[in-house]
Amino acid sequence: MNLIASDQLEKHTPMMRQYLSMKAEHPDMLLFYRMGDFYELFYDDAKRASEMLGISLTARGKSGGDPIPMAGIPYHAVEGYLAKLVQIGQSVAICEQIGDPATSKGPVERKVVRIVTPGTLTDEALLQERQDNLLAAVYQGKQGFGYATLDVSSGRFIIAELDTCEALEAELQRTHPVEILYSEDFSQMGLIERFKGKRRRPEWEFDYDTSVRLLLEQFGTKDLHGFGIADARTSLQAAGSLMQYVKDTQRTALPHINSIVRFNQSDTIVLDAATRRNLELTSNLGGGRDNTLASVLDNTATPMGSRMLQRWIHQPLRDHQAITARQEIVQELLDSGEYAELHQQLKALGDVERIMARLALRSARPRDFARLRQALALLPAIQQLLGSCHSSHIHRLASQLGEFPEEHALLARAIVDNPPMLIRDGGVIRPGYHAELDEWRGLSEGASDYLVQLEQREKARTGIATLKVGYNRVHGYYIEVSRLQSSQVPLSYQRRQTLKNTERYITPELKEYEEKVLSSQGKALALEKQLWEQLFELLLPRLHELQLFARAAAELDVLSNFADRAETLDYQRPELRDQVGIQIESGRHPVVERVSQTPFIANPVELNSDRRMLIVTGPNMGGKSTYMRQVALITLMAHIGCFVPAQKAVIGQVDRIFTRIGASDDLASGRSTFMVEMTETANILHNASANSLVLMDEIGRGTSTYDGLSLAWSAAEYLAQKVAAMTLFATHYFELTQLPELLAGVHNVHLDAVEHEDTIAFMHAVQEGAASKSYGLQVAALAGVPAQVIKAAKFKLHQLESRDQHHLDGLPLQQTLSLQPLQQESQALLRLQAINPDELSPRQALELLYELKRLA
Repeated sequence: MNLIASDQLEKHTPMMRQYLSMKAEHPDMLLFYRMGDFYELFYDDAKRASEMLGISLTARGKSGGDPIPMAGIPYHAVEGYLAKLVQIGQSVAICEQIGDPATSKGPVERKVVRIVTPGTLTDEALLQERQDNLLAAVYQGKQGFGYATLDVSSGRFIIAELDTCEALEAELQRTHPVEILYSEDFSQMGLIERFKGKRRRPEWEFDYDTSVRLLLEQFGTKDLHGFGIADARTSLQAAGSLMQYVKDTQRTALPHINSIVRFNQSDTIVLDAATRRNLELTSNLGGGRDNTLASVLDNTATPMGSRMLQRWIHQPLRDHQAITARQEIVQELLDSGEYAELHQQLKALGDVERIMARLALRSARPRDFARLRQALALLPAIQQLLGSCHSSHIHRLASQLGEFPEEHALLARAIVDNPPMLIRDGGVIRPGYHAELDEWRGLSEGASDYLVQLEQREKARTGIATLKVGYNRVHGYYIEVSRLQSSQVPLSYQRRQTLKNTERYITPELKEYEEKVLSSQGKALALEKQLWEQLFELLLPRLHELQLFARAAAELDVLSNFADRAETLDYQRPELRDQVGIQIESGRHPVVERVSQTPFIANPVELNSDRRMLIVTGPNMGGKSTYMRQVALITLMAHIGCFVPAQKAVIGQVDRIFTRIGASDDLASGRSTFMVEMTETANILHNASANSLVLMDEIGRGTSTYDGLSLAWSAAEYLAQKVAAMTLFATHYFELTQLPELLAGVHNVHLDAVEHEDTIAFMHAVQEGAASKSYGLQVAALAGVPAQVIKAAKFKLHQLESRDQHHLDGLPLQQTLSLQPLQQESQALLRLQAINPDELSPRQALELLYELKRLA
């Protein structure tokens, strides 16, 4: 909506002036303006909300001489509407009534008390429980990019210094923020264009000095050296902008955001954006979760464990010591069988991590505290279970879990067993917790007994047997008499309400009691709210320890889940070595084996200093891509501490995993399939090292045959000689199978198939050596290509192979590639036409048969 000048505001009603003033402070957001039991939207906000939410658009009254477009949402249903809006990247400012309507002159005082944006959500109803909800900020400096992410629902704050666009793209792919802040002069919009919640922020919000000051205030420190980030200038500018935005939207203290971590690529195996997509780690190529690595590995007990597992999958460690620590915990839980009981105990914990954030923001609801009470009650049993383990790493996690007997006792005394959703409904604080509250409640709850007694007395006094004493929220207490008997009521009865067949009255005694009861209800609710706020004060001093408890519980959840997966899916513990190489016996693709309708054929791989590149050949649909991907996934799984789908796996040092698999356009950026292929290939050739695992599938197929063959040959040669990376190079160019004869460290392997007449059976078994043929025509036949086309293709194949082998004595290309092969007479047919079968002896007939077979 266009902002209205101050001199124009005078034309509007006082209420609309109040609304327009608040709207001017939040021009880019929908303003939910509280009026009684509804949040109302006006003008352009009403029109936009009507379209986005499917609610009715009305026009009610006038202001400034024009009708006011208006749309409303019931306050009790607001969470559902907010969920829809944040899913499409929309932000909302919530304006509440904070004044008393009874004492207000003019419009009730209102204030924006909360701003809801996709990246700053903490409400349980608005969050996807098994996915991180990240707010990100990116700043473009002179030497690269600063990138910061914050999960407000957990307090996890991470920064990264990124040198290139490719590194930024990989981080965006890994973190997948729901809202991203960028500066006015950010020039790489193509990298963030696909994100819904983009927020353009003024340049001053990224000022370095302001950013550092904000972070120091937040963490309560004198400098940032203790976090190891003092030299990360560009990412600190991004973090400062992000911190400013969260303060502006939350409008409260943020004690759960108490540290910041620097993400170093050298600590993890680097996965670029293409690799994350191609390996389908947590999202498949269609954008869903089905048939991904995460869908197979994730049998976690808690949402916070599920989120941690996905972070681990996207950040495989390089530190063998840290990986071994995880493996030892998994091994002990597996050997003892205690992972199953631990899983059940953890399942009852719930999402403690996000409850901690709502506690810190003072937005926790009564049921959050009931869940926290339940979680704390489980800790002694979990500690006893872990106490029987021998691993020092398990004992470390047990110490971080801790025990909180005082906090549990407090919540047990204070909160009823099944509290209502909201504190404003009352009935949250347990009877016996506070004497004064019990007194006020006693007055209110004693009303029913008093009313029964009053009804009996009045029936006896008036002689009206049908007299009733009742209560409703609008008119309060009343004595109800039928209209036919209204002439019998005493003079002390004062008429309060007339209905169709009855009259309702009030007496001085009942009026006095009503005021007493309503006063007691109001005082009880006010005191209950006060006691509720005190609970936050009593719990917040232990916030840091409670956060450690949540983090340790999530880690235990992931590791016990790994033990379950190892037992259930027949995974084995991989061996980690410092030497370069990958040796896998009977390896399986973790996803394909779960969805395949037929038994999965396990295959080996061996890569070492003397065997750095495998040229992989075989038919389409023969399993080349599956084989290559399973090597990458087994390697990745080994580096997150998970056991792997193989009979045996020995994994050496790996710094990066690259994949160039599949064909896709990037039309939005003006890049064709071949351009995307070459861009990804260039990235691999520039950045791979001798410790990298490289998967190259069908390089060069997006251009002409000889161009493609030349590119594939030279790329393979470069990887083998210059880079010396561990490489699986799948190709249909059989010329590349000559490379092992020319280059050291290159070997041929193939996936076998068996041909019977015009059909083909895929064996999916990896064999040493090159494939004998590609079986492309047989696969085309299986796909349903017409038989006449297949027959023509066979003839063309014969001509092309003859031309390549014998050069066809200089025949012109047009004649060689005739487009009418089915109309040409073959030598076999000519020979057959020239014979007289009646003149042939049995021996001559047999020799002729062999001749025809050769000619055919």
